[in-house]
Amino acid sequence: MSARNDSAPLLRIEGLGIDFGGLRAVNDVGFSVLPGEIVSVIGPNGAGKTTLFNMISGIYLPGRGRVVLADEDVTGMAPHLLARRGLSRTFQNLQIFQTMTVLDNAVAGHHLHERGNVLADLFCLPGSRRRSRASEASARALLDRVGLGRAAHHEAGSLSYGALKRLEIARALALNPRVLLLDEPAAGCNAVETEEIDRLIAEVAAEGVAILLVEHDMKMVMRISNHIVVLDHGEMIAEGDPGSVSRDPRVIEAYLGTQATEAADAER
Repeated sequence: MSARNDSAPLLRIEGLGIDFGGLRAVNDVGFSVLPGEIVSVIGPNGAGKTTLFNMISGIYLPGRGRVVLADEDVTGMAPHLLARRGLSRTFQNLQIFQTMTVLDNAVAGHHLHERGNVLADLFCLPGSRRRSRASEASARALLDRVGLGRAAHHEAGSLSYGALKRLEIARALALNPRVLLLDEPAAGCNAVETEEIDRLIAEVAAEGVAILLVEHDMKMVMRISNHIVVLDHGEMIAEGDPGSVSRDPRVIEAYLGTQATEAADAER
């Protein structure tokens, strides 16, 4: 991947930390994500990756540090307010409405930006109907983009796991994010599904969206990342481009092992 450019970061993490019952779960983590950049956070289980995501996305209130979104301090801001400011995320465990249709799941992602009122929706007034049609059209376009257009009227629970992962990404994209957090988007996917998600992430980044990724598939991480941050026991032990990180002795000892070096070599 190319070196980092001189663009102003869309997301800055500054000295972020949190304790649970006296246990230091994450401590003094700091990095930035630029427009169009894919930054991956890696580390062994229990390293603090999802806790870090939860602080950034407003689920946890950090005990220390700041989250800065496009030069605005949004530390501890509620998730729906962050979404309105352009930060969206997916979850490690799927947050899909299994008994709703694929289309209805995608439409649900648009509601945060709709500016209607209860009476208009209750009585199906013309403004409400226009918003509904616009949301459905946008949702269909997103489903086409992630390869699920033909499944629009299928029940979401009937999809494969990889398709559900792409549906969750489509719903996150419905918020028109400037920053997209993806928590293990390829977990449980086969090689073909992983390649589809890989390609989708690269396309979204190419449009200028800043992407922060947690993923255990090291081949995928080494292939698509511009920058990698490594956590171990809640501490940042390394950061840099994929090649330098894969050869860092601290990273190899804590997490990667020799397979990561082989994966990096195979990509060149």
